[in-house]
Amino acid sequence: MSGETTITMSGNVVTEPELRFAPSGAPVANFRIASTPRKFNKQSNAWEDGEPLFLGVAVWRQQAEHVAESVQRGMRVIVVGRLTQRQYEDREGKTRSSYEIQADEIAPSLLRATAVVTKANGSNGSPQQPQERPYSQPQADQWSTQFSNQQPQF
Repeated sequence: MSGETTITMSGNVVTEPELRFAPSGAPVANFRIASTPRKFNKQSNAWEDGEPLFLGVAVWRQQAEHVAESVQRGMRVIVVGRLTQRQYEDREGKTRSSYEIQADEIAPSLLRATAVVTKANGSNGSPQQPQERPYSQPQADQWSTQFSNQQPQF
């Protein structure tokens, strides 16, 4: 969409995803992620952590249910979406701002982990049972065997 700020962020999930339902009945999952930059300090010859950035993440509909089933606190994820700002009044009456990502895509980071992906059914979102692929004997390649014993002729 035009004029929206898109963002891709990788970070660690710091709160368990919470699945709720909007008044319309649409599921929404919310959680927070943190990304901490690291820089190499040449003077101390060591890596140093910078200030962490914490952002809320909201994901809707079927993907919200998938996130609630798949994502856990401590996991490293990659989030792609639109950065949004919300203003509210705190308990003292001061106006505050909150930033969050309205996620379009969420995936596990494979930087330091592995993952097994299970495709969900289209309508209800429940995982499909892995299907066995029927095994068939490979057909002999007539081109590779027909000429393998012949010498090239010039």
